[in-house]
This record gives sequence, structure tokens and C-alpha cells, in this order.
Amino acid sequence: MEQVRKRKKQKLTGLYFVMPSLIGVAIFTLLPSLDVFIRSFQSAISREFVGLENYVEVFGNTAFKLATQNTIKFVSICIPLLLVLSLLIAVILNKFVEESQILRTAFLIPMAVPIASVVLIWNIVFHEQGVLSGVLDKFQIGSQDWMSTGFSFWILVFSYIWKNLGYNIILWLAGLNAISKEVYESARVDGAGEFTCFTKITLPCLKPTLYTVAVLSLLNSFKVFREAYLVAGDYPDKSMYLLQHLFNNWFREMSFGKMAAASVLWLL
Repeated sequence: MEQVRKRKKQKLTGLYFVMPSLIGVAIFTLLPSLDVFIRSFQSAISREFVGLENYVEVFGNTAFKLATQNTIKFVSICIPLLLVLSLLIAVILNKFVEESQILRTAFLIPMAVPIASVVLIWNIVFHEQGVLSGVLDKFQIGSQDWMSTGFSFWILVFSYIWKNLGYNIILWLAGLNAISKEVYESARVDGAGEFTCFTKITLPCLKPTLYTVAVLSLLNSFKVFREAYLVAGDYPDKSMYLLQHLFNNWFREMSFGKMAAASVLWLL
């Protein structure tokens, strides 16, 4: 009986330590999420029950369709590209560069650059009278405001990868350093080549790191709205009109019912 009590006490001890976090998540995340779900079936001001009216309005909204399409396109392109590129660079650094502390610091510099400075660089380079247009004029190619064309989407992709690449490289390097070198030595003794070691040892051992890097990359992809908003405002070129623009505009118009319905749809 005493051993059973000790086991129960040990289980409850862990629960006691987690309880403050659970209470915080319940108050600041779960309850607001429940309120958003309820609001999606209510009117914006009076909060009267309107059924699926908000959902019908959202599905028929062309701006929502455009923002959803662009956001999915952005995430589908950026996340795989960032994961693969950062992993390759991390593997090269880990294998061929013994003293890579300076390089690691250099890769993290973009994260320390303020958003306002990034936007200023964008304006200097991609403005109609900016650096890029000046270079193209020398080759008798017409200048244009690049942030008002379809190229703006790919500029946004480049900005996201440039800013988050170094942080992902550091995470990959931490995962690579956690793999025992004896495992690689044993595999090479058995005749395994570099490709076999990478596919059979490195990649399986990096699965926990992959989860962390993928989740953080996904979360950071929703923060790229700041650059796009500061450069082009509420209504940028349609190629980079993201969900954040849509929600920002709806919030200004106090369209809480549509915001709630769109949030629930994206959660699903």
C-alpha cells in the first residue's frame, strides 16, 4: 500500500509542476479560442445568433480566397525550401568547418536586423527609381516599381528565407552534434558510404530536430506580414496579399464575425 501511495504521489507531483502552465494556457488560449468559435455564429456588434451566415459570407469573399491561396502558396514554397537549404548548409558546416563559430554568428545576423531597416533596403533596391531599376536602365530595360508587380511575392519569399535561414542552421547543427561519432565510425567500418550514412543515420536521428525546425519555420512564416505591410500598406500587390492583410483590414472595419469564422476555418 505504501508503494502504491508513493507512485500516486510521484504522478501527482508532475501534475503539480505542470498545473500553472495548464492554467495559463486555459485562461489565455483555450477560453479565447472558445469565444472565437462562439463569435463565428454571432453578429459582430449585437452578438445575436446568425447561424452559418458568417461562414457563407467568408466563403463568398474574393479577398479571403485570394489571401488563402497566396498564404498556402507562400508556406508551401518557403517551408520545404528553407528546411532543405538550411539542412544542407548545416551538414556542410558540421563536416568541413571545424571552427564554425564565426560563421554561426554571421548566419544569425539577419535575425538581429530591425524590420524597419529591412524595409528601407527593400525600398532602396526595388523602388521604381531604386538600385535594381538603375542597373536595368543601363541595359535599356524599362524600370518599374517591383513591389507592385508579381515579382513582389518572390521578393517576400527571399526575405523570409534570408531572415530565418541562420536560425534554422543553428538548430540543425545542434541536432547534428548530438549524434554520436562512434555510430558513423562503425558504419564506415562496415563499408557504408557518405550517402548511406546520411540517409540511414543522420536523417533518422534528426527527426526530433525536424519537428522543432518545421514548427518554428511555420510560425515565423506568419510573421513575414510585417515587411509586406510596411512596404505596401493595407492593400499590396495581389500576389502577396496574405491572410494577415485580410484580418488586419477586417479588424479595422470591426468585422469580428467574419474574422471569427475565417479563424475557425483556418484552425480546421
